[in-house]
Amino acid sequence: MGASLRAGRARHSQSTAASVRPLAYPRRVPSLRDATAESPAPVRAVANAVSQWIDRLGGVWVEGQIAQVNRRPGMQTVFMTLRDTVADISVTLTCARSLFDSMNPPLVEGASVVVHARPTFYANRGSFSLAAREIKMVGLGELLARLERRRQLLAAEGLFAPELKRDLPFLPGCVGLVTAPNSAAERDVLENARRRWPAVRFEVAYAAMQGQRSAAEVIGALERLEHHPDVDVIVVARGGGSIEDLLPFSDEALIRAVHGLRTPVVSAIGHEPDQPLLDLVADVRASTPTDAAKLVVPDMAEEAHGVTWARDRLRQVITQRIAREEEWLVQVRSRPAMADPRNLLSARSDELDDLLTRARRTLSHRLDRAADDIGHQRARAQSLSPLATLQRGYAVLQDADGHVVTSVAQATVGAAVSVRVADGRVHATTDRIEAASPTTVGTAEEDPDE
Repeated sequence: MGASLRAGRARHSQSTAASVRPLAYPRRVPSLRDATAESPAPVRAVANAVSQWIDRLGGVWVEGQIAQVNRRPGMQTVFMTLRDTVADISVTLTCARSLFDSMNPPLVEGASVVVHARPTFYANRGSFSLAAREIKMVGLGELLARLERRRQLLAAEGLFAPELKRDLPFLPGCVGLVTAPNSAAERDVLENARRRWPAVRFEVAYAAMQGQRSAAEVIGALERLEHHPDVDVIVVARGGGSIEDLLPFSDEALIRAVHGLRTPVVSAIGHEPDQPLLDLVADVRASTPTDAAKLVVPDMAEEAHGVTWARDRLRQVITQRIAREEEWLVQVRSRPAMADPRNLLSARSDELDDLLTRARRTLSHRLDRAADDIGHQRARAQSLSPLATLQRGYAVLQDADGHVVTSVAQATVGAAVSVRVADGRVHATTDRIEAASPTTVGTAEEDPDE
């Protein structure tokens, strides 16, 4: 078979025909046991053989730790990495999205699990993976699952809401510290805080930082510091540890006790990767006890530098402001009106004199016109007065009762009458009555002066 294959290749290379015929491979893949250097087996034969061998294993139970979870959008398969708990060996683990989403609590990285999976070898890519059919959390994974379930319940009650977080005081009068006696965390907090601000005061309440009594003792220490009148902020500090050692700081009673405090709380439990539930309910989380000391008190050197900078900046601003105001005063004083204010007053004085003259002239003219008008009105009134008629020689005859006699018919002989003239009255007695003729009456009416 190998000789015929080589002969075929030689004939193919020496062929000068217009069309090139494809090389004919045998349909039967040789057995891997029959493969030699002259007649090697193709890659697909090895891959298919490996796939067949792995398929014979069927479903197996595998224990490991979830190292990575990758949920790709739009895919119904979730890809994970299952790592051995002892050796540095990992394998790809896949499961259906429905299986992954049905787990309660959710499957998280770092969880220890037991998986019932079917080993699969993908010949096209030459990759090995486990297709999970069932996943169970055990050991540390089960512990993490309980903590995750507790976190979800407390978060649903609003204990971790960001709007409940309080700001730390800039310079607390007294700092409360909850830690283990003679611990490294206590030394870190005290030394770093006093190095930053030597005058800081501490009220230390000791409690067990691990074990079954830890949560109750920490709660009691928090209550004592809460009722202390001088404590402005409380720090809970521990120097790290395993997940089992940090379990008391995820205790539900402790979480609710911290939530009910009025004093701001700083959580400094463990190191940066550690995150018990106390970190979520505390007002501020510090990655280490040293970081907590930096958060609760300011650095005196930095503050002194800031005060010096602010003072210099204030002096500079005031100096610039005074210089601008002095320059403005110089400009104002250099103006003509401010250089000799009498020039402006003289001009205004002349304007006042002109206005006063015009006012007097206008008032005089108006008074003259008013006097002329009054004279005209008086003349008209006098011309209409009865006294003016009497002064012309006319008189008014009245009887004894004071009635005006306008006709001879109203008078009788011997009756007493009074005659009203311009300057008084004349009393008389009627001796004779003479009626005038109509012609005389008409003539007298037309020319009364004759």
